[in-house]
Amino acid sequence: MSTYTQELRATAKALVAKGKGILAIDESNGTCNKRFAQLSIPTTEENRRAYRELLLTTPKLSTYISGPILFDETIRQTTRNGKSFVQVITEADMIPGIKVDTGAKDLAARPGEKVTEGLDGLRDRIAEYYGMGARFAKWRGVITIGNGIPSQACIDVNAQALARYAALCQEGGLVPIVEPEVLIDGDHTLEQCYQVTDRTLHTVFGQLHDQGIAFDQMILKPSMVVAGKDCPQQPSVDEVAEATINCLRKNVPASVAGVAFLSGGQSAERSATHLNVMNARYAEICPWPVTFSYARAIQQPALEHWRGESQRVTEAQQRLLHRAKCNSAARLGEYSSEVERELALV
Repeated sequence: MSTYTQELRATAKALVAKGKGILAIDESNGTCNKRFAQLSIPTTEENRRAYRELLLTTPKLSTYISGPILFDETIRQTTRNGKSFVQVITEADMIPGIKVDTGAKDLAARPGEKVTEGLDGLRDRIAEYYGMGARFAKWRGVITIGNGIPSQACIDVNAQALARYAALCQEGGLVPIVEPEVLIDGDHTLEQCYQVTDRTLHTVFGQLHDQGIAFDQMILKPSMVVAGKDCPQQPSVDEVAEATINCLRKNVPASVAGVAFLSGGQSAERSATHLNVMNARYAEICPWPVTFSYARAIQQPALEHWRGESQRVTEAQQRLLHRAKCNSAARLGEYSSEVERELALV
């Protein structure tokens, strides 16, 4: 039993509390700059800091968000008034989290496939982040569906990296969020996505078991089982919900603390709708809570309104809170187009 067992269990449970989800604001500087550039926002460290301050100081955010995932730059930053972001988060009754991988790189001898790096020195980084106040972490593996891929070799190396990361996290006091993302890019069908997600989750949990991971002290962050965005035959919301829940129930141990989906390029409304149907229809047969860990599907309306202008902060925060409320409703199986409109800004 780990020194941190009780703390890890309590943190994992709090992260997937009823009506709450996780806010991912852990984009790398490069990704954040890319999103800024699309909106003609100057790509400076100060603008990244100001944007994260806007997100983290949104009033009442903790009603719907259990914790934000931060990037390394962000966890070291402060508000304009000099208060650390970690302090802002904890004072708002949320739990600070941290992304610890260093990104997906090309997998040797496997064209079109990726492996996530960052295991070197991870034990020391986890100790530093824990000391800074972080209590959970995230590592993202990337699986691409294409001509002859993913190979089992790609799934294996990513699953092993996820398991080694999770073991180091639990040893060091951080709840690991295990994120094997099957990308939405491509023209694959729902059935092809199911098959790849099934293989991936089966392999990941085999590796987690082999590494001695305590499932009740971790959270799974999977992608939903959807057709590729270029597939001409797009499945219904009900078909996505059914396929996703079936795949999870087949592969995810009942003792896992929770499932928190990534949005994976789906629109804000579509990702909320899918989550809602899963909870409204299948919550009673799922042994774990099913919630969200979204980035763009919560952030994007706020970012588009803010555009780097300080006088727009309050209205941008209202847009962020609106999306958090909508996804909280979906977590409870109570989201609908009527709720979307009721919660929308007047």
